[in-house]
Amino acid sequence: HHLVFDQRVAVKVLVGDGVTDAVATERFVREARAAARLQSEHASRVMDAGVLETGQPYLVMEYLEGCDLGELLLLNGPIAVPELVDYMLQALEGMAHAHAAGIVHRDVKPSNLFITLRPDGSNTIKVLDFGISKSTVEHFNPEVTKLTGKAVLGSPAYMSPEQVRNASGVDARSDVWSLGVSMYELLSGRMPFDGDGVGAMLAAILESDVVPLDQLRPEVPHELS
Repeated sequence: HHLVFDQRVAVKVLVGDGVTDAVATERFVREARAAARLQSEHASRVMDAGVLETGQPYLVMEYLEGCDLGELLLLNGPIAVPELVDYMLQALEGMAHAHAAGIVHRDVKPSNLFITLRPDGSNTIKVLDFGISKSTVEHFNPEVTKLTGKAVLGSPAYMSPEQVRNASGVDARSDVWSLGVSMYELLSGRMPFDGDGVGAMLAAILESDVVPLDQLRPEVPHELS
């Protein structure tokens, strides 16, 4: 509870080994900086940031009630076309705002698209989690921002071919690809690229053609497919 604003807030704290992990800390700071630059209705608002007495960095963010689109898909199955188009137009607006601010998200997926309510009761989409975002206007420690053998930046199923090859070199177009993959999944209930294991999935992204969406769900307009 924020004593000055007299409202409920969400506090995101870096825990565990992350406190002494330079990569994790840098990503956390990056999220704070990225979010602070975003003043869009469709990006989660950061109200404050700091460090606890334990040395753990934290963010104070607006508290959101609702669920992400990945959860909505699991609960209700494929989303109706008009509803999905409304959600995606909002997500595109949020992403366009981020791109205009020089931020590439690099982890766009349904679980990072959160549906919540406006004060008037209508639905609004918030783009969440800029923890592995890439800034085109700030320079971070190259040992932190480069893709290493220890971890993959992003969620493999939603990566663009360019991100599969070199995550550090992607631009805003990679986010557009990931949003397209998300739309395909939310409308059909299945992934456009799949495989038995991460390696096979990444190979499918690089080499396979996608089954047209309107073949899986005939009511989807051809232009949207």
